Amino acid sequence: MSATIQFLGAAGTVTGSRHLVTLGSERLLIDCGLFQGHKVLRLRNWAQAPFAAKDIHAVLLTHAHLDHSGYLPLLMQQGFAGRVHTSSATADLCALLLPDSGHIQEEDAAFANRHGFSKHHPALPLYTKEHALQSLKQLRPHPMHQVFEPMKGCRAHFRPAGHILGASSILLELGGRKVLFSGDLGRSQDALMHPPERPPEANTVVIESTYGDRLHEPVSMEVELAQALRRVAARGGVAVVPVFAVGRAQAVLHAVANLKASDQIPRSLPIFLDSPMAINATDMLSAHPEDHRLAPWQVRALENVATMVRTPEQSKALGRHHGPMVILAASGMATGGRVLHHLGLYLKDHRNMVILTGFQAGGTRGARLAAGEKTLRLHGQDVPVHAEVVQLNSASAHADANELVQWLGQMPSPPDQVYVVHGEPAASDALRSRIEHELGWRAVVPEHLSTWPV
Repeated sequence: MSATIQFLGAAGTVTGSRHLVTLGSERLLIDCGLFQGHKVLRLRNWAQAPFAAKDIHAVLLTHAHLDHSGYLPLLMQQGFAGRVHTSSATADLCALLLPDSGHIQEEDAAFANRHGFSKHHPALPLYTKEHALQSLKQLRPHPMHQVFEPMKGCRAHFRPAGHILGASSILLELGGRKVLFSGDLGRSQDALMHPPERPPEANTVVIESTYGDRLHEPVSMEVELAQALRRVAARGGVAVVPVFAVGRAQAVLHAVANLKASDQIPRSLPIFLDSPMAINATDMLSAHPEDHRLAPWQVRALENVATMVRTPEQSKALGRHHGPMVILAASGMATGGRVLHHLGLYLKDHRNMVILTGFQAGGTRGARLAAGEKTLRLHGQDVPVHAEVVQLNSASAHADANELVQWLGQMPSPPDQVYVVHGEPAASDALRSRIEHELGWRAVVPEHLSTWPV
């Protein structure tokens, strides 16, 4: 019996990761993510799913970031009743990310209704915090490398992929074939995370290509960050740092702790972490020491380097502080949450700074800032951008093009087929070309909704 993969997301774009694997009448999803960025992509979150949720037997998550997990509450609402298989740390992080996602969507809808800038009356959340909490009951965590059977005729296990806590590659064995899903691969020399584990033998590989057409700068994030923070501190400005609550927030705090300890930035420079989810995710470092490089004292140092801002009232009070100071707030691409309010306050002043710390998907506010746009749409208003915008080229948690090719090149034998996903079109096609020319393997960039054999 032959199996197929249908690419329902992260095909031709870098978000919305969803891959439908079919073996006879059995179906499972690898990842169940939200689309982010351009409106045409975000509308897919609201559209009818191209499958019947009740017919899905299981979901396997590569990791907890919302572009891989954030559609789960909707899937449950549509009738999915199976199990969601994850690594241990991914289950813990989903318990933070998914309810927070629902809460933010409720808050954004309420804000839009109060201020009347939504085209929909009333504006509604995609799902609620309660929907997200209900979805957590279906999570089933597994240790790395432990084999389990997510559906009839299929064996699977998780393999460490670096990137963030719990991030995994997934190996499926079904229909006499082995299919390897890379998930989001981390960097070989990441300051926090271990490198991705060497890939096993597989007939088919599905690989991410976020940075498939570029290389990371050889300079360290600490060097780039120190230069930026010294500038903004010297002019008494405020640095707003949009961060992914899971991964980037902890990496930036670790870098800031090292920079203060070595007197590369003023020890008196106030740092605020304005994200309850990021605060809780930081605590996860102690709960999962096997997933990262940091010693206990290093974890304590990054926890102590910032003032933790938990309540909305504390967040609003930051607006009454004067610079210099640094505010880390979710989300990493400025798509929602508290960071939007800080941007609204501080973008207008040339003394201030916005520091972008990761990949900015097309169509997001982060991408518009990185492109140098002079105004930014925030809560229905066009806000002028006078603050300095700094893109840290060394801060990504994704493997770059060389690291992706090197990871593939460690496979014990060539696969029959490679599918290149989770990248903008130019990045995916560049990686496809390198795989074909440097490794001599068959590679294709699948189109959205296309179906291919495994």
